[in-house]
Amino acid sequence: MTERSLIKRKQSLNVVKSSQNITNAYTLANVSYAYGDIPALQDVNISLAPGKFYGLVGPNGCGKTTLLDLLVGSREPGAGALLFKGRPLGEYSKRELARQVALVPQDFNIGFDYTVEEVVLMGRHPYIPRFGSPGAKDLALVAKAMATIGISRFAQRYVTELSGGEKQRVVVARALAQDTPILIFDEATASLDVRYTLQIFNEVRNLVQEEGRTVIAVIHNLNLAAAYCDEILFMQEGQILKSGAVADVMTSATISEVFGVESEVRFDPFSQTQQVAYRYWP
Repeated sequence: MTERSLIKRKQSLNVVKSSQNITNAYTLANVSYAYGDIPALQDVNISLAPGKFYGLVGPNGCGKTTLLDLLVGSREPGAGALLFKGRPLGEYSKRELARQVALVPQDFNIGFDYTVEEVVLMGRHPYIPRFGSPGAKDLALVAKAMATIGISRFAQRYVTELSGGEKQRVVVARALAQDTPILIFDEATASLDVRYTLQIFNEVRNLVQEEGRTVIAVIHNLNLAAAYCDEILFMQEGQILKSGAVADVMTSATISEVFGVESEVRFDPFSQTQQVAYRYWP
């Protein structure tokens, strides 16, 4: 083992030890991942506390979706330590993890004629015994999730008959019905119009503030990220370049470094949030 590898291992062990005293939602220490010989994540070190809304931003191909894949357990780190609530993520069974973490993917494709209600009910599968039937609590959570997202009138329609935006709202409702302490969004509102985007972000923001849920969302719109998130994680070339409170890291200098565009960040009195204005050039 090289000296560099020994240093990284020591750093990972130190993070693991410290996380035993403070139970973060996630702790990543020197986490790396590659697709064959192509690196996607390199030495990612970050601790995500519970009860916050995190925005994950960065240019296309910087590793955002790969990082989410690791957080939901669909991929395993090639190197480093990944802890969930103080335990190695790999120690959780799929059912255990599904009761803790719900994912809203960027793309949702289903080729079978399930009704909207049936798809939302899929969020309750981690709680229903094999060969069992949904109980009153399951059905109540499904009805509540559909009402919250405003799709109750679609309940008996087939998802194959819906528009792309309507399908995406169904997937958000499925995640809410899953009733997990962690919600992960991978560009979950990219296909939605302004009204429904704000509706969903308002709802998940309320879950953070009122119920202490943790939300981790890939967001391309920096103004949405600034308006709703507690902390921003700027990614570049597979690494966390900067992270922290919106007021600290959402700066013109950071945006220029990460995206290569000129901008001005200022407080907007109408929205009562920091907002970003861009200068375009040929």
